[in-house]
Amino acid sequence: MNILIISSTFPYPPTRGGTQVRTYNLLKYLSLHNTVTLVTQRESNVTDAELLELRDCVDRLVVFDRPQDSATTARILQKIQRFGRFLLEGTPPSVLNRYSVEMQTWINNWVEAGKCDVITCEHSVNEIYVQPHFQKQLKTIVNVHSSVYATCRKQLAIGISEYAIRDKINLPLLRRYEQNYCAKFSEIVVTTEEDKLQIQQFNPNSKITVIPNGVDLVSFPYRPSDPGGHHLIFIGAMDYLANVDAVCFFSKEVLPEIQKKYPDTNFEIVGSHPAPEVLALNQKPGINVTGRVPSMVEYLHKATICVVPMRTGFGIKNKTLEAMAAGIPIVASDRGLEGLAVDGTNQPLRALRANEPAEYVSAISKLFENPQLRSQLSQNARQLVETEFTWDIAGKSYEQVCLA
Repeated sequence: MNILIISSTFPYPPTRGGTQVRTYNLLKYLSLHNTVTLVTQRESNVTDAELLELRDCVDRLVVFDRPQDSATTARILQKIQRFGRFLLEGTPPSVLNRYSVEMQTWINNWVEAGKCDVITCEHSVNEIYVQPHFQKQLKTIVNVHSSVYATCRKQLAIGISEYAIRDKINLPLLRRYEQNYCAKFSEIVVTTEEDKLQIQQFNPNSKITVIPNGVDLVSFPYRPSDPGGHHLIFIGAMDYLANVDAVCFFSKEVLPEIQKKYPDTNFEIVGSHPAPEVLALNQKPGINVTGRVPSMVEYLHKATICVVPMRTGFGIKNKTLEAMAAGIPIVASDRGLEGLAVDGTNQPLRALRANEPAEYVSAISKLFENPQLRSQLSQNARQLVETEFTWDIAGKSYEQVCLA
């Protein structure tokens, strides 16, 4: 099977963010039994060594430069033009600002020459490159990492939108956009049942398959021992709005209450590109913002508890799965545990759930004081990942979608 994978996000190394992790691991699996061509864009921070590493993972790698921002005046004009197109045609500026005419021409020629049997778009931002008539010639798949409409709606609902007025205007436009682009595809892939229900509202006749994220169990081995103590950790890219909101909320509304009960409690925020408001948290007692680290799992293994206090963001969270694989007991919100069976009458207890500050204080205190409960969550969570959330399992399901 000849598969063309479109990803404007350069998917290597698979540690930079959720899009890179999912895209890289799925293309790596597809490359085992199929002829895979990847067309992507190179940003300024991509090294030659990373380019070579990615080239070894696929049969053909085609790389275009990421479209550059123009001078200030021209950039303002481009933003106005992109918003105008959003109003008239329905394509969001976030999609248009990374659109490459050269990349589009290459994809059109590749399809017209009959060189692929399947096209997969990794993340919905790449849907723009799939022409409606492609569906008559070959199978077209969009891998929706998360619903842009649902994410925008949730951010407005809880008051963390960076530009609330803009997003209120955009919300109905995003609904129209998601409804329209989904119709171009033979099949839609999502990460959770919740995302599936969201997409089905717009496109009830679409074929939708749920394929969760996974974990590389070699990169995230089970912890050798329980370190004990009062050490909390959060992991993730720290320039991502949902992560920024999560750590700010936790640091300001939860951590001080924990420290009243356990004064030596420290909170480590581990992840690349910390936003200014995250760096500012370094000034608070017991908080350490690390920035990017060589090995995320080393930091996880030193932690007593991993907190995932997400208030927005859809889909299964890689950070949650990675902490589970590493055997770190988890206290997380409904958003942080989305798509995971971690509690309930017929489920082994795999994590503790909390959404309000008092619930976090209660759950964290319970784990601090009960090593047996920490061990129970640790073992049960690792077993869940091993049986349901590896990249081999996800890759096999994705290959079946491509071949069907």
